[in-house]
Amino acid sequence: MKREGYLVVDHSASPGLPEDIARQAGYDPKHCGEGKVFEAATLTCSHCGNAVVKNPLRTRERGFCRKCDHYICDLCAIDAQSPTYVHVPFRKLADVTMNLAEKGVVLGSPRELLEPPIKIFIP
Repeated sequence: MKREGYLVVDHSASPGLPEDIARQAGYDPKHCGEGKVFEAATLTCSHCGNAVVKNPLRTRERGFCRKCDHYICDLCAIDAQSPTYVHVPFRKLADVTMNLAEKGVVLGSPRELLEPPIKIFIP
């Protein structure tokens, strides 16, 4: 699985994001205004599968899993430091889930929790 990518957000033909909305979403307004194009390299976390936009100004070390031999996101790096942490890469979790689904194992909440019984009231 390729772990590096590239993100392009193109506002060259749009009004862009208003400054307050951009700030709420965690963007620098000068990169997402009218006519702007934002481009950045990304990394995919091998533990959770999320893509992370690389900050070129970052000075602290990125999380790295020696077992996977790949970079991991900050949240997974924190989790991996817990003494109760069990190492399961995203790809393995996806494979296990797909294998269980193929065998007909129902994953998730029981239907009784999702669909409460219908009660009919007769006066």
